Amino acid sequence: MTDQSLTPLDLSQEFIEAARTSKAWPFEEARKLVKRVEKRDSSVPVLFETGYGPSGLPHIGTFGEVARTTMVRTAFRLLTGDKIPTRLICFSDDMDGMRKIPENVPDRAALEPYLQMPLTVVPNPFGGEYESFGHHNNAMLRRFLNTFGFDYEFISATEYYKSGQFDEILLRAVERYQKIMDVMLPTLGEERQATYSPFLPISPKSGRVLYVPMKNVDAKEGTITFDDEDGTETTLSVTGGNVKLQWKPDFGARWAALGVDFEMFGKDHGPNMQVYDKICKVLGGVAPEHYVYELFLDDKGEKISKSKGNGLTIDEWLTYAPTESLALYMFQKPRTAKKLHFDVIPKAVDEYYTFAQKFAQMPVEQKLANPAWHIHSGAVPAIDMPVPFAMLLNLVSASNAENKDVLWAFISRYAPGVTAETHPHLDALVGFAIRYFDDFVKPSKVFKAPDDVERAALEALDAKLAALAEGADGAAIQDEVLSVARSIERYQDHNKKSPDGGPGVSVTWFSALYQLLLGQEKGPRFGSFVALYGIAETREMIRKALAGELAD
Repeated sequence: MTDQSLTPLDLSQEFIEAARTSKAWPFEEARKLVKRVEKRDSSVPVLFETGYGPSGLPHIGTFGEVARTTMVRTAFRLLTGDKIPTRLICFSDDMDGMRKIPENVPDRAALEPYLQMPLTVVPNPFGGEYESFGHHNNAMLRRFLNTFGFDYEFISATEYYKSGQFDEILLRAVERYQKIMDVMLPTLGEERQATYSPFLPISPKSGRVLYVPMKNVDAKEGTITFDDEDGTETTLSVTGGNVKLQWKPDFGARWAALGVDFEMFGKDHGPNMQVYDKICKVLGGVAPEHYVYELFLDDKGEKISKSKGNGLTIDEWLTYAPTESLALYMFQKPRTAKKLHFDVIPKAVDEYYTFAQKFAQMPVEQKLANPAWHIHSGAVPAIDMPVPFAMLLNLVSASNAENKDVLWAFISRYAPGVTAETHPHLDALVGFAIRYFDDFVKPSKVFKAPDDVERAALEALDAKLAALAEGADGAAIQDEVLSVARSIERYQDHNKKSPDGGPGVSVTWFSALYQLLLGQEKGPRFGSFVALYGIAETREMIRKALAGELAD
């Protein structure tokens, strides 16, 4: 369990009343929970659970479950005035057999002898302090969750099965074996029905998790009998870690054993939800409230998989952006499939800071709809971000900066008094921007050589910039940038109107500027960029473009 305590909430009546009607999805889910427990002893904790399959290194979708569940938990706390205790457990299915060797581990051949063995028995392919592959992956998950400051309790399936904490529910499963089979068999094909068992014994000889039919299930003795891999008839007690449950019965059994009130899971679990619920009921439990979210996709539109290692890892996102930007990505539209790859990072960063900066001035109703409230569990920090991340990326591009000092020289000139010490969030973004640019923007930069129209436009822009005072602000610079385009037919947009009644300016003008000067198709507001980078420095870029020194 982490050392973090739950964030104190503003429990004023104004906030509680606003929470009762808020349309933010965590409040909609929390209201269902309030109704669920309204007649229950208020001293009994409401239990939130997330599941983790440590068959591979944790990916961002795993983090997303904990982040989103925490958001619902915080919403519940506000709705109830924080008078009902809550717990969040992160349950690792680390007793599962390793069904295939992940593609993203070193020396895959060394793991082949351990196929079908519990993940907490498989040697750690990464070496180091952790005793098994499962222990290593569990530690990677906890490390990130602790870094983010989640309040949670970690539970290992191996520990719970072996320590006897699941013995009661396992003995009940033996007693109600036929009822469980009555739930499961209709969901299976004819061939699978003939061999199916909800119990998976761990072979006393090979140590592997066995998918074998039962020859006998003895409710009185609490044992199962089956043929081991070598054909030897074997009888095992279901308690003490000798046996685990198949994954579908395991879901429902876990809910019943722990008394889970809320669990969310991906759309791929949706078809099995009723099975989990029925198993839970068979074993004497009450199925929790559910929330089914859409799956994350990689840049090719394929489902992110721990074993494939496609998509982003937690560490990869945090190399290029702050954790809050990742939490924002999780908050937004959970029931809409979203691609999760490096291109989404800059937008997520700037959107997070925009929400955070606006928070303090919002009325209560809007505060509870603001993602920043949910990201920070109500304790939104005061943040001033004078330069957006997208602008920093373009500043790196223009200045060829390789360290923070170069960028801070531009920033301090643009915003006097703003330093790394006064704006630590901005200082962190400066470092992120340099890394992101070097790894993703720089390799794909393609400068365009100006044609005759573009050459004339750049010359006109250079003249306009030369006539401006060095301290001109972004708005004044933007006006001059627009005035150049209005007189050039290629960049006129007749569906828009300029202040003088003539045609407006097409977006192709700005696309041309970024292709000619920065080697990319998109960028932030050009006038603001020039104000940050400097008029003299921008004119030098124009000179290089005209002299053919930039184009590839």
